[in-house]
Amino acid sequence: MMATVLIVDDHAVVRCGLRQFLADTEDLEITGEAATGLEAVALVQTGDWSLVLLDIALPDLSGLEVLKRIKRLRPDLPVLIFSMFSEDEFAMPALEAGASGYLNKDSPPAQILTAIRTAVAGARYVSPTLAEKLLAGVAPSGRKLAHQNLSRREAEVLLMLSKGTSLTRIGEALHVSVKTVSTYRARIVEKLGLQSNAELTRYVIENRLG
Repeated sequence: MMATVLIVDDHAVVRCGLRQFLADTEDLEITGEAATGLEAVALVQTGDWSLVLLDIALPDLSGLEVLKRIKRLRPDLPVLIFSMFSEDEFAMPALEAGASGYLNKDSPPAQILTAIRTAVAGARYVSPTLAEKLLAGVAPSGRKLAHQNLSRREAEVLLMLSKGTSLTRIGEALHVSVKTVSTYRARIVEKLGLQSNAELTRYVIENRLG
């Protein structure tokens, strides 16, 4: 089924470029555009999309304010932040405000597609660089926490599992088989010394990973 995307960016060149880029895919299509935050909020109120691709720097409202308004209107609508600003500055505030992920405009095309498909599938996208920083940043100095022994891909799977994403959906988002996802899960529970998905979720929350 074709996923529909609303792009919110005040640069027509960016909107046009993304429209052409996604036109080459069979599963994604930009069916709405907004150049301002207020326009985006109005469109979300009246239209129906699979995903909102939202720039942080807009001429009227900040992207974070637009994100909060969208989440109040449509809590289940995935919003992926797509910005020139570095992850270090805005990624965590965006994720805490309910974004499904944070993507830099300089990201390679394959990464952009992965991020969009992950968010559309209902999972949260975290770039490999940011995942590494998140997992490293929560550890007290001198003591290595269990999750720091996870590989980058295992860390991604852990975050998706903690959001209640099914193994099938995780497999689709990461373009791997369900059997492969099960193997990642088995490694994760072994490394963390946990069993159920509820325990994994509690671990993620307690260590502020998600």
